[in-house]
Amino acid sequence: MLTLRALAHLMAYPNAPMQEALPELAEVIRNEERLAEGPKQAVINLITELQDQPLGEIQEQYVSLFDRGRHLSLHLFEHVHGESRDRGQAMVDLMEHYRLNGYELDAKELPDHIPLFLEYLSTQDETEITDMLGDAMPVMVLLGARLEEKESAYAALFHALEAIGGSCEQARDMRELASTEGPDETITKMDEIWEEEQVTFLGNNDPAGGGCGNTSPGAATTPTDEIPVRWVDNPGAQAAGQR
Repeated sequence: MLTLRALAHLMAYPNAPMQEALPELAEVIRNEERLAEGPKQAVINLITELQDQPLGEIQEQYVSLFDRGRHLSLHLFEHVHGESRDRGQAMVDLMEHYRLNGYELDAKELPDHIPLFLEYLSTQDETEITDMLGDAMPVMVLLGARLEEKESAYAALFHALEAIGGSCEQARDMRELASTEGPDETITKMDEIWEEEQVTFLGNNDPAGGGCGNTSPGAATTPTDEIPVRWVDNPGAQAAGQR
């Protein structure tokens, strides 16, 4: 799916090749039928902003947003596991899941780096995209809401992912958290929201186990006082590791 690849490139650290490719990326976004005019135009506006600024300024702004603290980290598991040991096992499981689905990592980035995650999904079929993007959607919604609070044009990338993948039951809670948490909070408040609940990821579809609870794009979500999220191990990866 070219749109996911375009969003991955726009979300990655900006460099000269990315800046040169901005017109091509804009064309991919314009041709995406699953994006309504609002989200589509917001991504185009980001591309225009990236075209109009010197590369050094873009890089400085990017580092200021994404590389200083955990508040806007582009690593999925940092928003769930923090620095706990569970994060290491989740990384191993995700890497094995990539491998079992024909995607070998040769980059320096960790497997939960969102641009890399989107690159992987861009090579997969619709079922894999829907399942994995849906599992990650609470984090995507939270990051989009935090960027919107900062009035950053990068929020458009996460809103586009929500429009493509469908929102989730936790969306209202994530946006409320972003609007009330103050500047650069650590993982503490996420822990409070997710305490004693489960996030399903990598194929656990048992409704009793929690999960994102995807809704189709534009559909209403049911308010909830609980946010069922905790990333779980991939049974397929564990079985592969035992062979």
